[in-house]
Amino acid sequence: MFAGLKDSKYRMSEINSQLEFPKLINHYMNHILSRGFLYFLLCGATASCAVKKPAAPSVATEETVSAQDTTATAVVPLTSKGPYQPAAERLVDLVHTTLNVRFDWTKQHLLGEATLTLKPYFYPQKQVVLDAKGFDIHQVALLKGKQQVPLKYSYDQQQLTLQLDKPYTRKDTLQLFISYTAKPNDLKAKGSEAIQSDKGLYFINPLGAEEGVPRQIWTQGETEANSAWFPTIDKPNERMTQDIFITVENRFKTLSNGTLVSSKDLKNGLKTDHWWMAKPHAPYLVMMAIGEFSVVKDKWRNKEVSYWVEPEYASTAKATFGRTPAMLEFFSQKLGVAFPWDKYAQVVVRNFVSGAMENTTASTFMESVQQDRRELLDKNWDHIIAHELFHQWFGDYVTTESWANLPLNESFADYSEYLWAEHQYGPDEAALTHQTALLEYLGEARTKQEPLIRFHYTDKEDMFDSHSYAKGGRVLHMLRQEVGDEAFFASLNLYLSQNKYTAVEIDKLRLAFEEITGRDLRQFFQQWFLTPGHPELQVKHTYQNGALSVQVTQTQDTTRTSVYKMPLTISILNDGKWQDEQVEMLKADQTFTFPVQKAPQTVVLDPNQKLLANIRHEKSIEEWATQFQYSAAFAAKSNALENLRDTAHAAITPVLLKAIKDPFWKVRATGLEMLVITEAMQDPKVQEQIQQLAEADKNSAVRATATYVLSTLTGLPQDIIESRLQDSSYQVVSAAIFAWSRGEHDLSRLKPFLAYKNPDVVNALASAFTASEEEELYDWYLKNSQRLRGGDRFYFVQSFGAFLLKKNIDSQERGWQALVKVVEQETLKEAKQAAFQMLTMMAETDDRREKLQELTVKDPQLALAESLQTK
Repeated sequence: MFAGLKDSKYRMSEINSQLEFPKLINHYMNHILSRGFLYFLLCGATASCAVKKPAAPSVATEETVSAQDTTATAVVPLTSKGPYQPAAERLVDLVHTTLNVRFDWTKQHLLGEATLTLKPYFYPQKQVVLDAKGFDIHQVALLKGKQQVPLKYSYDQQQLTLQLDKPYTRKDTLQLFISYTAKPNDLKAKGSEAIQSDKGLYFINPLGAEEGVPRQIWTQGETEANSAWFPTIDKPNERMTQDIFITVENRFKTLSNGTLVSSKDLKNGLKTDHWWMAKPHAPYLVMMAIGEFSVVKDKWRNKEVSYWVEPEYASTAKATFGRTPAMLEFFSQKLGVAFPWDKYAQVVVRNFVSGAMENTTASTFMESVQQDRRELLDKNWDHIIAHELFHQWFGDYVTTESWANLPLNESFADYSEYLWAEHQYGPDEAALTHQTALLEYLGEARTKQEPLIRFHYTDKEDMFDSHSYAKGGRVLHMLRQEVGDEAFFASLNLYLSQNKYTAVEIDKLRLAFEEITGRDLRQFFQQWFLTPGHPELQVKHTYQNGALSVQVTQTQDTTRTSVYKMPLTISILNDGKWQDEQVEMLKADQTFTFPVQKAPQTVVLDPNQKLLANIRHEKSIEEWATQFQYSAAFAAKSNALENLRDTAHAAITPVLLKAIKDPFWKVRATGLEMLVITEAMQDPKVQEQIQQLAEADKNSAVRATATYVLSTLTGLPQDIIESRLQDSSYQVVSAAIFAWSRGEHDLSRLKPFLAYKNPDVVNALASAFTASEEEELYDWYLKNSQRLRGGDRFYFVQSFGAFLLKKNIDSQERGWQALVKVVEQETLKEAKQAAFQMLTMMAETDDRREKLQELTVKDPQLALAESLQTK
């Protein structure tokens, strides 16, 4: 699942990547204002509020995650004290499931009949316990041929316990029939940062009353939510084949796992589609999607590949998903195991409760993945597409036996993003993918440090965090360096081949690597998979009498984590040439000495950022500048730039002038961000370079950054920003809108863009028009407050709130009601809390305060978030 916290679910890494609006502008403003986006809005585009800027230090310190608040009290990271969470005990084996389902759109119910084929697992059984959440049970029977034998049962709305007519042994096969109604909206939905709801079954615009919203039904089963729409043994160590018969109106298309066997017209405006899954998989991977989709067909090695999108996006579906066959070929060859399923479909649905989900043979994606041709100029979704596809091997073909072992699914899917970037886009893009995930994990590790494989937790949803995704992917990268490429992929081949169609735990992976390499890898697995934390490295280097000494000290709390044993690369620069030294760190404090003829120009530990570590290296500003000037690796250049950020030293100007000419777009964009506070900005030649980047750089993120940087200049000719409003990229247009609104320009020039649906443009306009009194703009804000979702809505409601706060209480009312609706309907926690915060600012009457109280009763996290905000 791309969740991210993010990236199976749009892990929030992958939900956080929804917080796109536009990242480069928000990142830039955060550095200029040292405050959040809301602060910028409420203070005004001229940034007139007083802001303190830190003084530039004479010595910088390399730190993988820069401190957000140097005055904050240090927080001791927590490790879960939850109970031991074993793999589910297997009493009966679910062999096959047959479902007949139809729907009551008005009530948002599923009317189902389930036939389950089971066998006692080992010991004789007199009862069967099934997961079945929130059902009305109509009939329960044991099938004996064509005869239905009623069974006694008990039901607590979570589990259905059936009393069998006699003891059955593992040599017996039995079939159970259950007629039921599933009522997902009656469940008290829970969720997590990665998967925002666990209702299992979702009706979108069921009555057809929401303008611009298609009618859809879709499911989302991870972790154990599919038992909210069919009775099953809802555990990851279960595995079954299936037949699903879906009865819907003729105009709808249906998608499920496996192969479409038949579609039968019922001659009453309905049809029944029969989907057959011939190979076994876990119950949480079962899916359905129903809607008026356009289906764009593709193929790979004579297997069907298809992309299911809303009709509006049919013409760009291949541009979005069309690299899927190439991914299938790349992963199949790299793993030495061909894609194991009969077909691969990818469907985009509305209001999905995560980023994406790896249902076997049919992955589901959030609506943001649908893009028009101009949006495709700004970004692609290859990372999430690769992530879900890799799950078809790691998660579907071989499945974690318990949620404690979730990294065996998610860490591999996370690492696939690096593998694909490396293969398709080259080493710099791969290094950026790697660095982004590393920073994500290290950010989370400030407050929480868990073993990757953790058997103690409070809730299974806790497993879907940056540890299981980002940290796990980085550990796999280190394992790849440890054993070498050939051994790494040979070990994965063995792991997949030995464990296909089964559920596994971490030792299976270790044993596969040991069998291939002939090495004992228990220490590696113990310190990286089974121990919380990571190395915190303090690095100092000195030169004296022809010798360079590099002291590396592990400063992490070794009472709760490890003293790590690991290989280190130390790069030494002399006379413009790098000398790489390979050493082994075995103790908490070690000094490595190298003979050199003179003091080195600079020293870099781990220049390619292969280590999962937080590194602090004391260097002068001149050394950081030299590191950038002479490094080829993205990580070394990026770390140098970050440690030169906000400095006023003379050495920074040549660094930034080189950065904005770098071959890699991310370095160019970072250089532009940093130039804005330097005296070099006053140089006409530098201004001309920035203008050229704004107009002609091949990367839209660079053009957008350059556009906004230009807008900080006084006396900038209007026609320069005007020309950027005509750019083909929405990202550049949104930056130009920001730039236009910062100057003394007529905002009516921006009104033609009000018809745009692109979230970046919408959010730029929302920021620009906060002072407007026009009714047309009010209607526009109201419409978009309901249309946008997730990360896009997170930013929008802050602008909307700033717009409303400038109105009197009567004029605010329509906006108040719209924000209440956002709080009640939004699933992304950050967006919900942003809307709630705006409501608190407008709560000037007893009625409004009572409404806030009602909202916090329904969702106590809102009150908690508000109290933390005020503190």
